[in-house]
Amino acid sequence: MTLTTLQLSEPYGKLAFREAGSGRAVVLIHGVGMQSAAWMPQIEALSRTHRVIAFDMPGHGGSAPLRCDAQLPDFVGWLQAALGALGLERVSLAGHSMGALIALGFAATHQAKLDRVALLNAVYCRSPEARTAVEKRAIQIRDGVLDLETPLARWFGDTPVELNARAQVSGWLSEVNPHGYGTAYDAFARGDTTYADQIGSITCPLLALTGGGDQNSTPAMTRAIAKAAPLGRALVIEGHRHMVNLTAQDEVNMALQSWLETGQEKDA
Repeated sequence: MTLTTLQLSEPYGKLAFREAGSGRAVVLIHGVGMQSAAWMPQIEALSRTHRVIAFDMPGHGGSAPLRCDAQLPDFVGWLQAALGALGLERVSLAGHSMGALIALGFAATHQAKLDRVALLNAVYCRSPEARTAVEKRAIQIRDGVLDLETPLARWFGDTPVELNARAQVSGWLSEVNPHGYGTAYDAFARGDTTYADQIGSITCPLLALTGGGDQNSTPAMTRAIAKAAPLGRALVIEGHRHMVNLTAQDEVNMALQSWLETGQEKDA
């Protein structure tokens, strides 16, 4: 599988993505500091039955960054441009962390283009204390202070599986474009309420999934998102944290395969 690049219309610039499989399209969007390679376990599993396309988010991997003051709706606009450039009129959409916020925003504003949406480790209406902490970190990142150990310690335990995933994630964080990282993190810090009051209008099947030990994208948030959606379903994978798609690959793959089967009779 190779990384493909495509030039989008202004102001989005270059789009990089990984693609595998054939059939109905599934689009994957990673979180802040990651890249499309973070979805490899899911690409390998889901491409057996679907055409899977994993985007590098703006300013990550091989994709061009957005302007420095971009906020969540700008990332949603980028996704619309990316799908249009690939000729994708209707997809199943899954996002992780910041990617989940983008997916939620797209589901709230472009429902006609979605069969279903999955939100992995999504944040939703943070507490005032959590909001203050994440906004402070966003300012530090924009100022060039890149503390990678703090999120890694929060995201991973010390089991062999987690340590292996931690090494992968550490490598991606170390490679990320500082400007792209800072812009995306600022949008992530401010985006947890942007589309929160529109979840009730999302009528396609919605899966909200997180790890039982995720301190930021908490099980309570996941259950609240699913409860607000007419066709929402919540799944909490105990014993795992924020990078659940890497540390609980089999469970996440099974959940996504089941999600892809939801409402298939209506899709046909």
